[in-house]
Amino acid sequence: MFSGIEFEYPYVLGIIILFILCSIFCKARKASFYIPHLHIYEKVKLGSNIFQELLKWSAISFALIALASPIKELQTIHSKSDGIDIVMSLDTSGSMRQIGFDRDNVEKNRWHVVSDIVDDFIKQRTNDNISLIVFGTSVMTASPLSFDKRALSQILSHLDIGVAGDKTALIDSVASGVDMLKESKAKSKVLILLTDGEDTASQIPLKIVQDMAKKYEVKIYTIGIGRFNRFLLDSLADSSGGKSFSANSKDDLEEIYKTIDELEKTKIDQNKIVQKEYYFFYPLFVAIMSLIGFVFLRNRRV
Repeated sequence: MFSGIEFEYPYVLGIIILFILCSIFCKARKASFYIPHLHIYEKVKLGSNIFQELLKWSAISFALIALASPIKELQTIHSKSDGIDIVMSLDTSGSMRQIGFDRDNVEKNRWHVVSDIVDDFIKQRTNDNISLIVFGTSVMTASPLSFDKRALSQILSHLDIGVAGDKTALIDSVASGVDMLKESKAKSKVLILLTDGEDTASQIPLKIVQDMAKKYEVKIYTIGIGRFNRFLLDSLADSSGGKSFSANSKDDLEEIYKTIDELEKTKIDQNKIVQKEYYFFYPLFVAIMSLIGFVFLRNRRV
């Protein structure tokens, strides 16, 4: 529990030196009196005085430890005022069940190959805000924009073919992605669309989606695998300032995501958010209890 703890203000611990010096050089002079049989009284008080001193120094030491603020850093998150917000729009229609896309494992269907590569891509973008959208007959937001890559990976692992229906609402998915990015304050807004077929279920016209992407400055990268509508994907990419790609195998797809990764590099970190767990209340509790004990013994009548 307490491993990896460090102090937020370690210099506060140096104040203990002042207390030690004061205890040596700042003692008050007391008047001397002759008391017969004083040694008997001193024996009675000796044990009590030692315990009082221990309590006093315990209160001082633990109070300074509490002031030094012991902490444990749990996670560091980088956010960027000039970073990239990315929406990953993935086809989960019935055609993604086809196998043979991975030449090293021909029994693996398209979706499993795609989800593995997308998962690796997400993990590479450690400082980006990423959202997941899947589409079939309808469009479903699997995750809003998030820096939590672990959560995104878990969500991706639970998605499967047919989760949004077996048809392909490709253009509608782009509209949903652009709508998600329109309020973004990021310097760069990117939508990466992957599909393996024709649009068979969209309700929104292509021209409207193209106008939306231009208006909100969303760059669209399109990736087609299998038999796809090249004209449609090229139109979406060209009108938004993005690029259109095609992949015939797993190796091709990996190279495409590497290329996009290079094209959309994040800039210098602007903000760093450090999640911390504070432990000052433990030494503070010990300090308070020691002080109470010291005051009680100090004022107790013998």
